[in-house]
Amino acid sequence: MTRLARLLSALLLAASFVVGGGVAPALAQDVTQPSYSEWELRARADEVKLDLGTASVTELERIRERMVNWRSQFLDAQATNEARISTVRAQIDALGAAPAEGEEEPEDIASRRSTLNAQLADLRAPGLRAEEAYTRADGIIREIDTIIRDRQASELLELGPSPLNPVNWPAAVTGLVGSAIATWGEVKANVTSPSYQMEARRNLPLILLLLAIGGMLIVRGKTWATMGVDRLRGNTRRGTGVFRFLVSLGEILLPYAGIYALIEAISATGFSGTRWEFLLNQLPIWAALLLGTRWLANQTFHEIGDRSTVQLNDRARWEGRRLANALAWLYVVRAVVEAQGNLDDYSSATTAVVEFPLLVLSALALFRLCRVISKESNGEVPEGEDRSVFRARLMRLLGRAGMVVAVVGVLMASVGYQRFGETSIYPFVATLGLAAFVMVLQRFIFDLNDLISDRFGTEGDGLIPVLAAFILSAAALPFLALIWGARTADLSEVWTRFREGFVFGDTRVSPTDFLVVIIVFVIGYMLTRLLQGALKSSVLPKTKIDKGGQTAITSGIGYVGIFLAAIIAITSGGLDLSSLAIVAGALSVGIGFGLQTIVSNFVSGIILLVERPISEGDWIEVNGTHGIVKDISVRSTRIETFDMFDMIVPNADLISGTVSNYTRGNMLGRIVIPVGVAYGCDTRKVQHLLLTIVRRHEDVLMNPEPGVDFIGFGADSLDFQIRAVLYDVTMGLDVRTEIRHQITETFKKEGIEIPFSQRDVWLRNPDALSPKPAKPLPEAKADKPTKDTPLPDAEDKPKRVPGGGLDLPEGRGDGEASGDGGIDK
Repeated sequence: MTRLARLLSALLLAASFVVGGGVAPALAQDVTQPSYSEWELRARADEVKLDLGTASVTELERIRERMVNWRSQFLDAQATNEARISTVRAQIDALGAAPAEGEEEPEDIASRRSTLNAQLADLRAPGLRAEEAYTRADGIIREIDTIIRDRQASELLELGPSPLNPVNWPAAVTGLVGSAIATWGEVKANVTSPSYQMEARRNLPLILLLLAIGGMLIVRGKTWATMGVDRLRGNTRRGTGVFRFLVSLGEILLPYAGIYALIEAISATGFSGTRWEFLLNQLPIWAALLLGTRWLANQTFHEIGDRSTVQLNDRARWEGRRLANALAWLYVVRAVVEAQGNLDDYSSATTAVVEFPLLVLSALALFRLCRVISKESNGEVPEGEDRSVFRARLMRLLGRAGMVVAVVGVLMASVGYQRFGETSIYPFVATLGLAAFVMVLQRFIFDLNDLISDRFGTEGDGLIPVLAAFILSAAALPFLALIWGARTADLSEVWTRFREGFVFGDTRVSPTDFLVVIIVFVIGYMLTRLLQGALKSSVLPKTKIDKGGQTAITSGIGYVGIFLAAIIAITSGGLDLSSLAIVAGALSVGIGFGLQTIVSNFVSGIILLVERPISEGDWIEVNGTHGIVKDISVRSTRIETFDMFDMIVPNADLISGTVSNYTRGNMLGRIVIPVGVAYGCDTRKVQHLLLTIVRRHEDVLMNPEPGVDFIGFGADSLDFQIRAVLYDVTMGLDVRTEIRHQITETFKKEGIEIPFSQRDVWLRNPDALSPKPAKPLPEAKADKPTKDTPLPDAEDKPKRVPGGGLDLPEGRGDGEASGDGGIDK
């Protein structure tokens, strides 16, 4: 039962940390000085006990607890006169640097410096003494921890009597029989006692009521809870998993209430003596262990599909649930035997013989359970579920390790290393239970996230449930350490070291300082955002500043506010900003080489916010791409193109490149529409018609007045050009479309032709295109020409004619154009 006691101690320790682990003041004031005379006597006495080496583990734990208290006092005393020390140091710094060796300093300044240094030494004396005592107390604590660990290690590897030795069996049987006789004799004596019988008759109604309630809850409690879970199992609505989990807790609470009623009924009879009282006091813990294990086995192996904690097939789930319950019963029986051994003071040989069968059965159940969860043929991992795959791999790894532990533990215990076998098999069983419990709670967190969020069926997709599951896994580590033999003092020591922090030079930085920094920065950040929101929604819209200027002011206040919040937070945490100058100098070198692009974009973003060549809502063109500016940050600018996708442009490109801003300052803009008419049209009439059309459009400005120019004689048309200034240049495409529709309608009505491209084709050798009969082929059938084959006559060869064409001989034209066709474009 020491393992369970350690777990309960860890829970109490965690609660004390939450309640008492508040944030220390940022500026420590003068504190009460410890009694150093008492400390000196106590430290010497404890050091003598440690040197003798005769103190028991219990006494060592008491000494350690006392030393931890002293060490805490000395740690607080180190902050004595801290504020005044800072003031005196500032005064010394104000006098300037001390003169170098051989140089003289004005007498009044030298006298004042000497006085301040003496005063500083007096102020630092209590802190230095506390620091020395702190170091001594910490050394004693470390020495005690080392002694206890060495004793635990030697006890773990101590060779005791072998349980397989028949010489030890009679004493073990005698011890068990003696315990049973003593327990039964105590009950028999109490039952036959007239006084106890009278008390039992007086409490008979209460006893019968408690027996009835307890029996009903023990027999039917689990069934009622299981019926409620089964009704919810087929429901797929959001939040069903949470309700199912809560209802399933009735499998523990209802039978446990029945057992508690049964214990009260037995106590009310008065027949239980000293031995039974001891066992009855332990019974609630054993009952909680049994019921909790059964519930955990159901949650781990009973659910199927996406509700299964461990993905196994039906037979493997049934066997895993049965073996887990068997391990729980074996653990409780061992606890009962251990309690009887403590009452009757069993010898080491008797303890080894009595507990060995239970150890063997536990190892066998552990081996079979680990074989079930590690066998790949038993797994049913859905494809694509990374979390289920990770769980399956973890359980298989634990299963393989558990099989090895079960075999090695039994072998070592059979030889005589009983302690080694117990501290390997039973802790591994508890480790499997802890792993299953963490997985079940993680599943509950995912179900709870589905209940409170708007997304259903996205188990584990959100950041919050994943972080919560990670924190839950981290919180299980202290319990895992306790299971494998760590002491509560070890965990408290880790927490103490964490709270003390780290020492940098003369400054101690603790986690509470970091907490102060985070809190102050968050407050400053929230105030900055509130100020930005007030300016953006209430103040700036009532001014004459354009939208781009309002955005620049809001962004500038945000950057300045965040910078000030960081500075104030760092100084509030007690960090010296002057020490950051060296770090800043080192970072400047890295910035110059590796971060120059980022710095360039950052500076360009500041320039954009200050000069405001572009603002949010502007229509700009960058590298041939048009779009609307949506956001300007310190590194890049986001532009939404007319194709409705975002383009991220580094600010350095906007500063160093060419950017066209179509809406900077105002929305006015000019459009140009080219128009072509056929040759032969009345050009003055065309100009008049075009000018009339453009003047009538409602979006065209009359000042400056639109114009129509006759710009030239084209290859296919007489070219005109319409120029007009619009109220809103963003309507340019619609205006162009409407004006072109009106031009088409007006020209059709007035009989003015809009030409299209034309080409006249002239053939230089039209005779070459007329068909002529082909000459008969030669009778020679050879595929390749030989030296006897006559060459074609020179007159049969194609001749080049003036103009670049080919003059084909008769019969070779086949109706096709010659050469390049003789086309004159």
